[in-house]
Amino acid sequence: MVIKIDTNSKEFKEEHAKTVAFTQKVCKQFGFVYNPEDEINESVTMGLTRNKMIYNKRYCPCFMVEGESEEERKSANNRICPCKPAMEVEIPNDGHCHCGIFCTLEYAKNHAAENEAVLISHTHSRGLTKEECQALLGAQSIDSDELVSLLEARELGMVDFILVDVREWMEYKDKRIQGTDFLVPTTSFYQALSQIDDKKEHNIVVYCFSGSRSAYCQQMMSSMGYKHVTNLGYGIVSYNGEVEQG
Repeated sequence: MVIKIDTNSKEFKEEHAKTVAFTQKVCKQFGFVYNPEDEINESVTMGLTRNKMIYNKRYCPCFMVEGESEEERKSANNRICPCKPAMEVEIPNDGHCHCGIFCTLEYAKNHAAENEAVLISHTHSRGLTKEECQALLGAQSIDSDELVSLLEARELGMVDFILVDVREWMEYKDKRIQGTDFLVPTTSFYQALSQIDDKKEHNIVVYCFSGSRSAYCQQMMSSMGYKHVTNLGYGIVSYNGEVEQG
């Protein structure tokens, strides 16, 4: 059965105000800050409010509430905000809880910088700052516009990173991204990787034709101790910057 809650009702609005006050108290008590994306905070507080009205507890809205009775829900170990996994694992390790509303100050600042860098990269309204460059290089993947902006910033001395092509030699000779530093073919990956064995602390961007091989290589490099490896999502096939041949 679908339980319908009227979010425009007086009851909901009053309970929502209490939930917002509750999340503010959690932030103050534990030194957290809200997510820089207001939509996330609004969505989570709305979900917490809904669960409070239905179950009389602020169960985490990102997980299914299990159990028909209060006793069953208690024994099912449902997450109640702020939940134990968030406090003990997610926030210390990831900088934010699973739902995203509670963040460390460092994560919030980096995430805000990353969002701004994405906007700047796609609008080209100005060049990237050093902070925005580092935010992009800290992401799991970037797109064509973001790599173009990073390469421009590298030319200006704003940031330093290594661009690695993991396709095969014949593909590299046919066409490669201008500014590529190393060719590390996937079929001879471990042998070719010795070229940058001493660069495990460097920022590295990897790319292939469509983003699949490079994502695999990214995982392998991370497991081998490379600290900052970012993948060009969708690969060179989506790249709209300068390329070279030969």
